[in-house]
Amino acid sequence: MDAKEYLTDRGYQFTEIDVGQDRIAYEEMKELSDQTYVPTLVAGDEVLANFDTAQLEKFLRAHDIVP
Repeated sequence: MDAKEYLTDRGYQFTEIDVGQDRIAYEEMKELSDQTYVPTLVAGDEVLANFDTAQLEKFLRAHDIVP
């Protein structure tokens, strides 16, 4: 299961940005996360980069991020 499917299935709202098509967004992602891999999730001041769904689930719980 990918991040988009995981978040959508659980009722999270998010904005998907294709950093492959948006060079400015790509540079911002690099600055925020210190890496160039996707997916990268930014929630407020928290950043989770290059993750799988288990890591995403743990991140959401740790930061009390709910739909």
